[in-house]
Amino acid sequence: MKTLFTFLIILILAAGLGVVAMQDNGYVLIGRGHTTVEMSLAVFIFLQISIYILISIALRLIKNTWGLPDFIKFRHNRSKSLKAQKASRQGLIALAQGKWKEAEKTLIKNVANSDTPLLNYLSAAKAAQKLNEPERRDHYLSMAHQSMPEADFAVELTQAELQLAHGQLEQSLATLVHLKSISPKHTHVLHLLAQLYEKLNSWKELQALIPELKKHKVCSSKELERIQKRVFTNLIKQAAETENVEHIIATWNEIPKNLKNDHDMVLQYTRLLHRFNADDKAETILHNAIKQNWNTEFIDLYGRLKSPHPQARLDFAESLLKRHEKNPVLLLALGRICKQLELWGKAQAYFEASLGAEPMVQTYKELGLLMEQLGEEEKASQYFRQGLLLTTPIQ
Repeated sequence: MKTLFTFLIILILAAGLGVVAMQDNGYVLIGRGHTTVEMSLAVFIFLQISIYILISIALRLIKNTWGLPDFIKFRHNRSKSLKAQKASRQGLIALAQGKWKEAEKTLIKNVANSDTPLLNYLSAAKAAQKLNEPERRDHYLSMAHQSMPEADFAVELTQAELQLAHGQLEQSLATLVHLKSISPKHTHVLHLLAQLYEKLNSWKELQALIPELKKHKVCSSKELERIQKRVFTNLIKQAAETENVEHIIATWNEIPKNLKNDHDMVLQYTRLLHRFNADDKAETILHNAIKQNWNTEFIDLYGRLKSPHPQARLDFAESLLKRHEKNPVLLLALGRICKQLELWGKAQAYFEASLGAEPMVQTYKELGLLMEQLGEEEKASQYFRQGLLLTTPIQ
């Protein structure tokens, strides 16, 4: 554009010069010593312009020649950069396609000339991980750090992810704890820590992390509830291993309110209370749970309790007959409660009604034990035999 503009100016000047020459040719006299040169004004101006153009061309040639090595170097570097960009694209495509060996080889092929060596090394580390080559993976991670020290957090985060995926849980934990100390609110770090604690069965640590997961919205409410349920299910199991009912109760009191209405959590807790002879506490919880949500597992456990208020349990259980009069589990539970109250005839009637609704092994067993208690050995043997037949497949 600049050259064109210059050419137009020269063209305009030449045209003007031509017009002037036609009107008055004029002349120019140049003298030095005894030598003189005479020419027309038009020729003099033409010579001046020609000299200017020649000098400009000469200077441009000198400049271009002087800068030729730099130009050649620039073109060479540009060529290497384009090759590196192409290799990076091919490597990333191979990585996405699951061609791990090809991806690793291509990504590091021209990495020295790449505009994004950090991305190349991190991607090569992922490929090496897939090839089960942890040493090469760690080498690429080290090179990634060297290529861009200010991206240390990103490198360590990738390292933690790969260590976790490779089952190097202790190493991943150390990396993630360090990252969390640097950036306590980083959601992906918190997410990876939650995964890691779950894999390590570190339920106390995961419990302590739950408020942060909730506060920073690391996961969905459904996923958070799943984590909470898993945490407290295992914490209650650990408490049960101490065989200390007060420890179990204390753990239950730490559970969020929404989980205290969860079917599995209620059943786990009340079964442990029953196991450690805290039936009075189990009765209260089961009573409320059954009122809110009918469930045969709750009913079955409710009938097994040995609480100090069997008559109140019987009254409540019988009130359920209005809506579940033919439920075999409820009838079995009623028979057990009546047996605890020494209402033998009523207990037998409920057991037989349960068998009429659906024959179950545990009902035959209860009837057999009741007959034994009443001294009717023959009937007891019949019930035990019938229960045994339910458990033994016919050949």
